Amino acid sequence: MRDLTLIFIVSGLCLLMLSRCLLAAWQWRRVKQAGGMLPILKGGLRIDANQIAIIVGIPAMLAPWLGHFPLATAITGWWLLFTWLLLVLLEVSTPQFIHEYDTRPNRLYVEYLKHPREVFGMLWKGYKAVIFGGVALLALFAWLGCLLFINAPADTAMTWWLRPLVSLAAAALTFLAIRGTLGHRPINPSSVAYCGDSMLNTLPLNSLYSVTYAIYSMKNERSAADIYGKMPVEEMLAIVEKCAGLGAGPADIPTLHLQEPSTARSRPLNVVMIVQESLGAQYVGNLGGAHLTPCLDELAKTAWNFTRAYATGTRSVRGLEAVVAGFPPTVSDAALRLSGAQSNFFTMAQALKLQGYRSSFIYGGEAHFDNMKSFFLGNGFDDLYDLPTFKDPAFVGTWGASDEDMFNTLHSLLATPSDQPSFTLAFSVSNHSPWEYPSGRITPDGDPATVENTVRYADWAIGQFFDRARQSDYWENTVFLIVADHDSRVGGASLVPLRHFHIPAMIVGADVAARRDDRLISQIDLPTTLLSIMGVRAEHPMIGRDLTQACGERAMMQYGENYGYLQGDKLIVLEPHREASQYRYQAPTSYTPMPTDPDLARTALAHALWPNWVYKQQSYTLPNLKIRRSD
Repeated sequence: MRDLTLIFIVSGLCLLMLSRCLLAAWQWRRVKQAGGMLPILKGGLRIDANQIAIIVGIPAMLAPWLGHFPLATAITGWWLLFTWLLLVLLEVSTPQFIHEYDTRPNRLYVEYLKHPREVFGMLWKGYKAVIFGGVALLALFAWLGCLLFINAPADTAMTWWLRPLVSLAAAALTFLAIRGTLGHRPINPSSVAYCGDSMLNTLPLNSLYSVTYAIYSMKNERSAADIYGKMPVEEMLAIVEKCAGLGAGPADIPTLHLQEPSTARSRPLNVVMIVQESLGAQYVGNLGGAHLTPCLDELAKTAWNFTRAYATGTRSVRGLEAVVAGFPPTVSDAALRLSGAQSNFFTMAQALKLQGYRSSFIYGGEAHFDNMKSFFLGNGFDDLYDLPTFKDPAFVGTWGASDEDMFNTLHSLLATPSDQPSFTLAFSVSNHSPWEYPSGRITPDGDPATVENTVRYADWAIGQFFDRARQSDYWENTVFLIVADHDSRVGGASLVPLRHFHIPAMIVGADVAARRDDRLISQIDLPTTLLSIMGVRAEHPMIGRDLTQACGERAMMQYGENYGYLQGDKLIVLEPHREASQYRYQAPTSYTPMPTDPDLARTALAHALWPNWVYKQQSYTLPNLKIRRSD
């Protein structure tokens, strides 16, 4: 067993690296443009070590105890042959899959197995040469696998006192290889993403890893229809389109429409989205909170200040999908973490790329957390700046570099002259437990390590940035959105604790006029509004409203398994496998039960179902990115 596992490790690494190099040679023009082979080979070694450790880990740990038994050796050999053939099958399938879908095998590979007659009929009619070539390669490697793993001799018995030491060493190496890093978070596909070409970001993976990770991620794709109830697709689409003020769009992207800007500009503005971690309205003075944000309150006086903005959820990824992609909340996980949204999923970066923009993401932590790196690079972003790229940060805590370091990077990027308009997403990290920030910036109240003091520090950092920004050349050509991703400490006895979804949101910069806007709005309304202010005429599938126009008021939010739809002061709550309930909401905590309006309940249900539906249909995209599925 010891020799078998060693042979599999070496042969498996050789097989996967050879396949990866051949794929890179095939796609060499794109590989060369993205910086060459090194990131592909480095990332590939980490992923392959993870995959092979999963396969050989248990046999390696048991080998000192069982390796001298012929039966154990035979079982191990057949197991290694099976996994060897699985690796070969997936790699042999990869070139044709890349040719069809411009990515390694993923969730689609598994979904096609549900329709074997249609899929194999299609392959037989159109791809006979590919099938025969693949079968021949599979047979060749099956023969090689039999030579390597079948009928291997048993090990010699190991000295009794060596057995626990070797098993412990094998366990430690297996753990390290599977985890893939000594950092805070284990390896995932986002860890090895390195460029804005989503196909190239899959080359460091191997195809068995890509497929199994997609299967693992599918656990997060819960069906809203199974939880809240079904609705005819035609009715659902009609309700959502009507509420968004849209006509019926094309069948494959039903909400696709052309948005005309409210402001005509000879040169579109640069745009910066500053997403503040965990900054609920409960802390913000101008929103009736605890007066911990004097800098933000002062900034609000010169901004278009939305006083009744509501987050779509309670996690950063939920807020990011709303403000960057305009995507409403679902009972499933956020789009950033779903395997089917890692490419060809609409974002502002994709829309603006068609307008000549260059898009960047700045984050003080490690960007592979919550799969942000993979999602952003795979969906239109060109550049990524996270903790490993920061030079001499002033302070690094558990979650990464401090907010002032992030803002220093943002300022340097914006101050660099460019003939190309830019979109920049900047995401802060400091306002997060365990409440760490550099000393000497604020005068803490009581224990320094509290959420109240980190709010004070986060506010100080944003105030310092805008003091510099106003004096910079880029100010007059740039519009800034400042918005929280969600509140902290979300909880309460109500089905949907709306006071903890209330967040700050304001737009400032360029020629944006100062105003206080008391309309009820959602995070998903902000990207569409920015497009209008920037002077960008764009086609997109977002259902958020352009707030430069008069429009009705509504917000939607996901709280665990409960879905809330707030229209004016009427709140519809959808709970799993129960009838919808309705309340009259008076901020911050008054909920008065009232008879359920059936039309409003249907509206809420349509908006709860729609995101799941467009995700599964791959209809939240742009026409040039739409995958034409053959099933």
